[in-house]
Amino acid sequence: MINKKTALILHSSSDLYGASRCVFRTVDALEASGFQSIVVLSDEGPLAAMLREKGTAVSIVKLGIMRRKYMNPKGLLNRLKCLYKANGALSKLIKKENVSLVYSNTAAVWIGAWLAKKKRLRHIWHIHEIIVTPTWFKKFIEKYVTYTGDLALCVSQAVIENMKPNVPAYMMKLVYNGIDYLPFKEAHYDLKAELGIAKDTILIGMIARVHFWKGQPYFLDVAKALAARHDHLHFVMVGDAFEGYEYLYDEINAKVEANGLTDKVSNLGYRTDIPKIMSGLDIFMLPSVLPDPLPTTVLEAMAAAKPVIATAHGGATEMVIDGETGYLVPWDEAEKASLAFDELIESPSKRHSMGQAGQERVIEHFSIEAYKENMGKVFREVMNVKNQE
Repeated sequence: MINKKTALILHSSSDLYGASRCVFRTVDALEASGFQSIVVLSDEGPLAAMLREKGTAVSIVKLGIMRRKYMNPKGLLNRLKCLYKANGALSKLIKKENVSLVYSNTAAVWIGAWLAKKKRLRHIWHIHEIIVTPTWFKKFIEKYVTYTGDLALCVSQAVIENMKPNVPAYMMKLVYNGIDYLPFKEAHYDLKAELGIAKDTILIGMIARVHFWKGQPYFLDVAKALAARHDHLHFVMVGDAFEGYEYLYDEINAKVEANGLTDKVSNLGYRTDIPKIMSGLDIFMLPSVLPDPLPTTVLEAMAAAKPVIATAHGGATEMVIDGETGYLVPWDEAEKASLAFDELIESPSKRHSMGQAGQERVIEHFSIEAYKENMGKVFREVMNVKNQE
């Protein structure tokens, strides 16, 4: 029997959005590389349930996740208290399970890096964010990553370029996220029937966390421009908010009403049947108003053979081939961005050809097999370095 090493995986949430699904796949890559995994989450949720179902150990510890809502004196004091408690709980876990590798999935999880440095354990960052402002916070995170990490895995070249000023190039490694494309390729669902709309209606949708930079209001501005030119459209929004950001729902509802879209928008909230939702759309949009590192929903839409219209910054520019699998559009000019939809709305054949090209691209470059292979190489290198010391 192989004497397996133990890896501690720390993640910021227990949802099933992109970064969380990466945890699930990373466990498989670790297993194939001779590690057994313990995943630490701040809360129970769908991810915790899925991991336990596959036999992965899950521990619930309040990790003191850093979010913008804590960027004030009261919030920072709250985080310090959480980090202190997490330090004690994780120290015991590391000792009990003889952990040899700590893996922090997202830059919002700070405590694992600190403990790994203190205990002289190998530590890998997996960076899923592009932090732009505030400048002092961006510099702090990048310095902290450099000080506490042996390696910083980056989900796109856009992430690497953003971190370059303060993180040395030798420390960063590009590993694209991968998805299990089969559920999206094989799904067939009549979303129009669920919504009670005519079959000749063109469904345009977005799926994302409800957040200030994910672009829900911008999506609605694009929808307003399109609705003024086309009669047979309906718009679908899927996603929920982090705790503390629920106020954004009111802003979205007010925007729907202000844009005269009350009868043309369906907000489905949090859904777990994303392959079905994707299969029911005609066109997918990524409307992020700040650079999105490597939005998994773009890959999922492409896997479902849907043309993708994405704002032209961040990882989307490495995923969408402009004019072939979809279009890249401005993130600050809704009227201009809306023009990219017109040909797709009027031409089923164009939607089909772009969708097929996107699906082929995902299978070739962003498959779960490629992700596991690339991550496995990373972990094997870490093991070899450790064994030589």
